[in-house]
Amino acid sequence: MKAKNMNKIILNAKLFLAPILALLMSTTAHAAAPGITGPSFNLTAQAAYITQPDGQMIYSWGYGCKGVPTGYAPAAISSTFCNTMQIPGPTLIVTEGQTVTVTLTNGLPAAAGNTSILFPGFNVTATGGAVGPLTSEATPGGNVTYSFKATSPGTRAYYSGSQSDLQIEMGLYGAVIVLPATIPSNCTAGLAAANLAVEAHWHESDFRLAPAAYDHAKTCYDREYLFQFSEMDPNIHHQADLQAAAKLGCVAGAPGCSLEVPTEPYHPSYFMINGRSMPDDMDPNYAQQYPHQPYNGNPHMHPGEQVLLRIIGQGRWQHPFHEHGNHVRILGRDGNLILSQSDPNSLAGPLMFTTTTTPGVAMDGIFYWTGKGLNWDPYGHNSADPVNATSHPPCVPDANGYNTGTAAQSAINYYEWCQDHLKPLQVSPFGDVAGGGPATLPDSNILTNGAWYGGSPYLGPDATTRAVGPTGSTPPSGTIANPPSSEAGFAFMWHSHNEREITTNNIFPGGMMMMMLVDSREFVIDESN
Repeated sequence: MKAKNMNKIILNAKLFLAPILALLMSTTAHAAAPGITGPSFNLTAQAAYITQPDGQMIYSWGYGCKGVPTGYAPAAISSTFCNTMQIPGPTLIVTEGQTVTVTLTNGLPAAAGNTSILFPGFNVTATGGAVGPLTSEATPGGNVTYSFKATSPGTRAYYSGSQSDLQIEMGLYGAVIVLPATIPSNCTAGLAAANLAVEAHWHESDFRLAPAAYDHAKTCYDREYLFQFSEMDPNIHHQADLQAAAKLGCVAGAPGCSLEVPTEPYHPSYFMINGRSMPDDMDPNYAQQYPHQPYNGNPHMHPGEQVLLRIIGQGRWQHPFHEHGNHVRILGRDGNLILSQSDPNSLAGPLMFTTTTTPGVAMDGIFYWTGKGLNWDPYGHNSADPVNATSHPPCVPDANGYNTGTAAQSAINYYEWCQDHLKPLQVSPFGDVAGGGPATLPDSNILTNGAWYGGSPYLGPDATTRAVGPTGSTPPSGTIANPPSSEAGFAFMWHSHNEREITTNNIFPGGMMMMMLVDSREFVIDESN
């Protein structure tokens, strides 16, 4: 059975949360910040139907590619496509200092009227088209060209400047990523270079768009993800669908050839990350079952990696999104790096428990997870075991207390917090982690959902095996659908803190929710599909 169909059966059956999450963690899903490269882009605005996990097909409008784009990024991702309509619109990837041109063709129904694109934060020159209240607009069947210089790095939104209450709601929005023209030297040396060496040792590819988010030495990163948050009121989309069909073939500008779709009162019931709702957002990028929703939202990382989160509010509402596992250090907003007024070499962005998105506003932030402060050894190590000396490596702290030396670069505990090395968690079983820890874990078959439970406090299948004795009560780091041999990481739910936004058409779980997986080094994070 295909993953999409299984996900929908699970959602509609309203099963208990624990087995649902266990199954979702088993899907082969990846995330990154995929898009198309410029600096010249040919886009079109068209109508199509997008899918939701409850089986509904929602009439929508979106930007897409007119013809084959210049290229795709990151290059390591395969099976890419850019259809003539997608939600969000294609992510436009350019480099600081480039002159960017975007030609937009209006392929919407004639009754929808003119359409356009706004690029906030850039000084835009428009040629062709018709004069609109905010910018030049493409008339039905016509086109307009926008030109601007990519003046500074960072993540920004783009969206329609025509009948914005309707057109943005229908799906006319997307992201612009400007890469820094100059990469700070420390982002390609030292610890940053060591992290790349570790990736190479475990045969992982580099899926970043660049080694740094900004022209600043403290914005280096190891992995990145783009999340665009939006919501939909299906009644608005249904009314647009009915009116567009009733006025099909009318002449643009003629009496009666216009949509009269009320956008108030506003009652959204679909809440999306990158155009998809959970669990669809955890299927792969460019999955064929989502021809108009190519981007997913399912972050993976290894301990210690600096993960760049590019976050944009694309809807009408604010969305309080909570990333479990750590706070997010904000680097900048709308391409504006936040620096200390007294020391320009120091970052001054806030440390956020919840990254609340404001409509039209983008932010860049760094998230990481190391295991520091757990107060037990999450790797289940025993360096005195002569049989498994290779898979039970020691922990030699660097100046910051982590295992990052040259000898550690081929070890599964690279970036381990050495202060907790060999610390037991459990009183029993003994296993390879010495007994006498502070906790006694219950029998999973008694307290939890049995085989669905994935409650091991250890990373990776090898660590789990080492930590469990013949009479142990610690279950494997996996489930029936997610056996330890395929993946056994720490799962953190990332979700909206507005309870209605973690439903799909009022059914929980759904909406703005995903799972972040911290994987042991045994597991290759492959974002190439």
